[in-house]
Amino acid sequence: MFKSITKKIIYGLLVLAGVVLLVFFLFQGFGDPARLVLGQSGDAKTMQNIRKELALDQPKWKQFINYLNDVSPVAIHSTEEIKNKQLKGFFIGGENKLAFKIPYLRRSYQTKKNVGEVLLDALPNTIVLALAAMLFATVIGILLGVLAAVKQNTWMDTSAVFTSILGISAPSFFMGIILAYLFGFVLSNYTGLQMTGSLYDIDSINGKALQLKNLILPALTLGIRPLAIITQLTRSAMLDVLSMDYIRTAYAKGLSKIQVVFKHALRNALNPVITAITGWFAELLAGAFFVEYIFGWNGIGKITVDALEKLDFPVVMGSVLITATFFILVNIAADVLYGVVDPRVKMG
Repeated sequence: MFKSITKKIIYGLLVLAGVVLLVFFLFQGFGDPARLVLGQSGDAKTMQNIRKELALDQPKWKQFINYLNDVSPVAIHSTEEIKNKQLKGFFIGGENKLAFKIPYLRRSYQTKKNVGEVLLDALPNTIVLALAAMLFATVIGILLGVLAAVKQNTWMDTSAVFTSILGISAPSFFMGIILAYLFGFVLSNYTGLQMTGSLYDIDSINGKALQLKNLILPALTLGIRPLAIITQLTRSAMLDVLSMDYIRTAYAKGLSKIQVVFKHALRNALNPVITAITGWFAELLAGAFFVEYIFGWNGIGKITVDALEKLDFPVVMGSVLITATFFILVNIAADVLYGVVDPRVKMG
């Protein structure tokens, strides 16, 4: 298993290197970074100094090497760079040091803050939202899928399938607008929910106050589509498993229906469901942009959309790299989870 996981980590690092290459050259040519930093009031001399500071006077290949050196956790940095960029990590050597560091995603054009710190502050909100959405989708989806399979060709089965088709067909941004207007505005006196809000409310009197109710609507919005997929996958897998010989043997031994369905059938039907759950969790981390924006949820998605509006490309580039890293980590975790859930699956 260790050998297989190591191989997948190496593949993941190669994928991440490709993402770095794509991100760097994709955002070339979208305006002059020096002008974006200074705005329209900067004079020619200041512009020249900014271009030199950002290494924009260097050839493109050298700019890419510098960017790769910044975002890599293992790199070579001079003492001056470590001080100016405020790098954090472990450094070995003299003037030019071997650095084992937190990747440096550079600074925001607009706020001048470290992009890594800005995104890491928002990351917990996005993770909480994605976890809540997947918890809702997984629990309800598996239960509906099992119920539909056990009650095949009944009104329960038909209703579950019909509802899942509606869920797949509805875009998240459309459902977000509908749910926000209906439950956060029209029925807000009864639900106590608001159209917008984040995990914490900050004011001068109470300080930082946890607001879990603000999580309900965006989590439901994000969870609708994965719930529909999980329902259909669970139903399909359960129908295949319930027709196998060992299920009939379990019934013949006198086991109850609940024991057979949940202890024997469901566990063997979970592999495709785990694939859907892990894949959707990674997608929710990366694809919650518009839902966060609609509900005013202060996560990576909202920060990225705001940065795109202001042409703050270091923030957008950093966001892409962080979400790509999560995709890789979640996929590796999924492979490990297969072996835990189903002993028949052997890593490597």
